[in-house]
Amino acid sequence: MSDLDLPAIPPSQITPEAHALSRRRWMQQAALGAAALGLGSRVRAEDSLAGAALPAQRNTDLSVDATLTTTHDATTYNNYYEFGTGKSDPSEEAGAMQLRPWQIQVEGEVAKPGTFDIDDLLALAPMEERIYRLRCVEAWSMVIPWSGYSLSHLLRAVGPTSQAKYVVFTTDMQPKNMPGLSAPILDWPYTEGLRIDEAMHPLTMLVFGMYGKVLPAQNGAPLRVIIPWKYGFKSAKSLVRIRLQAEQPVSSWMRAASNEYGFYANVNPAVPHPRWSQATERQIGGGLFAPRVPTLAFNGYAEQVASLYQGMDLRKNF
Repeated sequence: MSDLDLPAIPPSQITPEAHALSRRRWMQQAALGAAALGLGSRVRAEDSLAGAALPAQRNTDLSVDATLTTTHDATTYNNYYEFGTGKSDPSEEAGAMQLRPWQIQVEGEVAKPGTFDIDDLLALAPMEERIYRLRCVEAWSMVIPWSGYSLSHLLRAVGPTSQAKYVVFTTDMQPKNMPGLSAPILDWPYTEGLRIDEAMHPLTMLVFGMYGKVLPAQNGAPLRVIIPWKYGFKSAKSLVRIRLQAEQPVSSWMRAASNEYGFYANVNPAVPHPRWSQATERQIGGGLFAPRVPTLAFNGYAEQVASLYQGMDLRKNF
């Protein structure tokens, strides 16, 4: 292990449980809203932003006790390069994104490969709300309540084979609706990856909502992953494919700048980015002159995940 401090995280007791509302009722309300707008089965991003509720039971054991980032900040200050490189580009451009119908293919080293409809995935496991820290590689951070469940539920459903060592995530491409795809910033489509033990960890979350509502398009609708102990670019958005394989993948950012972005991307205050320090971070919403705060090892999740990297050189395996 490195010489990083490995602080524990206290369980959150911030708010009471989310109001109970069945998934069936939510689906009926969403369908009625779409029909009233003349959309049929297609729900546009702007309608999701308007806000179908996505009730979820608070998981206090996997939530942090911290002040939430405002909904406005979390939905208007984003990196989603398929819509542009500016922080406001996703919220301004993502309204045209088609979110229904939506399917995700799970393939590769699995016993039961298949294609899942978004509604199948919504019903696969009980919906939980978890308050997670989010730390961007650019040294800013947020605290967001996500709704979903551990990715392991889906992976167990398809049955990884003994050769499944890595999990690769692929983001959708909609050239007509994603103006950023016309720029050669990355080798599209966007891909990211995890080791299978990282993907199966309870903290790794398949996410369908935030702040008690379905995900806005700019935040990765209709489903994404969240890996809270890693820099935010690891948490791929708007997923259309999950592939299990034996070989370690080369992700989009590794391919673009391997000297700056490694496969692991664990939050590590002791290892600077080649162009800036990672020792501190700017909390979004704190104001222009708010003091920076120390960055925590593994983004504060060391107690839960440090054992995954026992014996590894975390400076070399950045």
